[in-house]
Amino acid sequence: MTESSSGSSTPANLWAVVPAGGAGTRLWPLSRAGSPKFLHDLTGSGRTLLQATHDRLSPLVGDRVLVVTGVAHQDAVRRQLEIVPADQVVAEPSPRDSMAAIGLAAALVEREDPDALIGSFAADHVIADAEEFRACVAEAAAVAETGLLVTIGIAPARPSTGFGYIHLGEPLAGFATAHSVQEFVEKPGAERAREYVASGEYRWNAGMFVARASVLLDLLAIDHPDLAAGLRAIAADRGRLEEIWPGLTKIAIDHAVAEPAAAAGKVAVVPAAFGWEDIGDFAALADLLPATGDGLKVLGDADEVLGRGSSGLVVAQGGRMVAVLGLDDVVVVDTGDALLVTTTAHAQDVKSVVEALKTSGRTDLT
Repeated sequence: MTESSSGSSTPANLWAVVPAGGAGTRLWPLSRAGSPKFLHDLTGSGRTLLQATHDRLSPLVGDRVLVVTGVAHQDAVRRQLEIVPADQVVAEPSPRDSMAAIGLAAALVEREDPDALIGSFAADHVIADAEEFRACVAEAAAVAETGLLVTIGIAPARPSTGFGYIHLGEPLAGFATAHSVQEFVEKPGAERAREYVASGEYRWNAGMFVARASVLLDLLAIDHPDLAAGLRAIAADRGRLEEIWPGLTKIAIDHAVAEPAAAAGKVAVVPAAFGWEDIGDFAALADLLPATGDGLKVLGDADEVLGRGSSGLVVAQGGRMVAVLGLDDVVVVDTGDALLVTTTAHAQDVKSVVEALKTSGRTDLT
């Protein structure tokens, strides 16, 4: 067993799987297809989101880490995580959604150790209390050893319509906080989200899953036998990756495994309150950063930002002075080759700029 400083213990056969994909289009021009958000320091900590994810996980799993990323990002991932052996950074030839990425890691771990557990944790999340996070993972791993698929449910900070929800069932005997899962619920409307939060029976679905690797693949094989078989075939012979990968079903892990397994009574949840954010847009990023004396929040070179009578967020990475005068809730992102000016109210709409650039042929900026 591995013990964290909080005293929580995790099995010595737990592997961390870190899916590192996506373009983060709502954070354009900071995050792009060639340099997605997990490769950036978005908190001012001096560590990128990917590096911070590894920092959180290494006390639990040591060197048992598998990162699954795109071909275009594998070199950057290896540079940022030099401590991770090169063969533990797996490059998927093309995006096939989360099930293929996580399932491939599960198949590789299963091949190494049929009894091993995996925990899947995205590379682009921000977690406030690392010790509480590790305590939740330790409990989730203990539950997973019983043969269940386990997720970590985040205490909702607000009635968000941007996240899916987990409906808590009965407490699980023998565990401190774990519950069965009644169902996974898709992103609700505003009224339904308020009802969920008021009831106290729901948690946000952050896409964190812990399970025995073989259990995850066996659950996948129930409804998607070809996908499970293809992933296991790649693990048996990694030289067949390019041959098999393009034919794999493109599906999210929630739809492929979590939802049907919950309906069959095979999913548990460990409720968590460690402070979580997936930085889905610039409004969320602004909430993470401290305000300066002039009311603006700054990511980047604060000496290059001059604010007067303004509030909002400035990302200063263009190497030039950015002055903001008399504007409220503004978002200014300067990366040198592109400049975004919007408001926090329109943060979710930034992805439409990326779509317009693609349509106009300016893929060099996306």
